[in-house]
Amino acid sequence: MQMVITGGAGFIGSHLCKYLLNKGHSVVCIDNLCTGSEDNFPSPSGTREFKFIKHDVTEKIYLEGDIDCVLHLASPASPVDYHRLPIQTLKAGALGTLMALGLAKHKKARFLLASTSEVYGDPLVHPQVETYWGNVNPIGPRAVYDEAKRFAEALTMAYHRVHGIDTRIARIFNTYGPGMRLDDGRALPTFISQALKGEDLTVFGSGEHTRSFCYISDMVEGLYKLLLSKEHEPVNLGNPEEVSILQLAREVAELSSSKSKLIFKPLPEDDPKVRRPDISKAKRLLNWEPKVGRREGFLETIEHFARRLRGQGVGVRE
Repeated sequence: MQMVITGGAGFIGSHLCKYLLNKGHSVVCIDNLCTGSEDNFPSPSGTREFKFIKHDVTEKIYLEGDIDCVLHLASPASPVDYHRLPIQTLKAGALGTLMALGLAKHKKARFLLASTSEVYGDPLVHPQVETYWGNVNPIGPRAVYDEAKRFAEALTMAYHRVHGIDTRIARIFNTYGPGMRLDDGRALPTFISQALKGEDLTVFGSGEHTRSFCYISDMVEGLYKLLLSKEHEPVNLGNPEEVSILQLAREVAELSSSKSKLIFKPLPEDDPKVRRPDISKAKRLLNWEPKVGRREGFLETIEHFARRLRGQGVGVRE
């Protein structure tokens, strides 16, 4: 199939590009490189079916030829990025989704929206199930991302109901693995970078708030299975194994052989206290659940970060 991926130069998007190419599909990646990087692209050899177009998806997308699927992943996704780029984040969720849906409508293509667990906000239901409507502060500092994705979901369902677009909505929970930016700003890559460089590990709040971490290979498999399914309403994709941020910091320090100390700073405003997906729907409809354990995934990611840091001439702990 001919696949178009917006945000294909980002962390998840670039892994998805490679996954689809390995499945024998043709891939067009659209990205303005706002937070993504061409370094994430497949190696030049054997990639005749891959094409990159530098373009801002908030502007009209013109592509020739047939298109089978449009996968819309374009958006800043890390708090560091969407706090730095609040208006661009809102535009990616609103105008970007509108343009991507317009492309799918014009080409009569299937459409997949990469939404997020952040639509649940600071949840009052735990674990989070797709029928939960969320607890989001619409004017808080995180709202530029949370509400952009909530609007994107509403727009996607409107195009499905009004125009008959064959849509999918993936609510993606915390995902990690090789290819993440060193300066991503989220807890896991920050802890790994700090531990490898022998710096103190910065824990926000008491460290009792929780997250659930899904390895990237599991996530892209889940996205592909959702794309091939017939489900139009949202589906949670993530790892239901929950861990506190404090435990996460200690595990990273141990696996990195680091003697870094933990330091504590105030918890950012509206930071969710818990985050764990109920993946019963994904298990039932997609026959999908994560396979990669946390220790295995963390070790792979730590080694990747260590290579990246050495490549930059930064001394790391062996």
